[in-house]
Amino acid sequence: VQLQACGGGLVQAGGSLRLSCAASGRTFSGYDMGWFRQAPGKEREFVAAISGTGSTYYADSVKGRFTISRDNPKNTAYLRMNSLKPEDTAVYYCAADARRYYRDYSKAYKYDDWGQGTQVTVSS
Repeated sequence: VQLQACGGGLVQAGGSLRLSCAASGRTFSGYDMGWFRQAPGKEREFVAAISGTGSTYYADSVKGRFTISRDNPKNTAYLRMNSLKPEDTAVYYCAADARRYYRDYSKAYKYDDWGQGTQVTVSS
């Protein structure tokens, strides 16, 4: 699966952004999709995930502010980010799991394919 993430940018604290992740492949509806982020000097961390059937999962740090969704006919997953904080600044990566072998959506090893990342910068 090839993934193309976009939608990042510079925003003031309290602002919003929507990230998109376009996927190749004819069976997108069967993929579990995830978003991770990595800030400078920090490890990559889980942000949100959505199963092929639409179940959603969030990191505690973004719960209530971020919303993950998917549009299967468009082969695209989204991450709507509201009430952004400076600590949300990171490179955001989308990831896909076509095999769905592992069940822990928050683990990077679950996902086989990764996009190139899109920078999100939140100014205070």
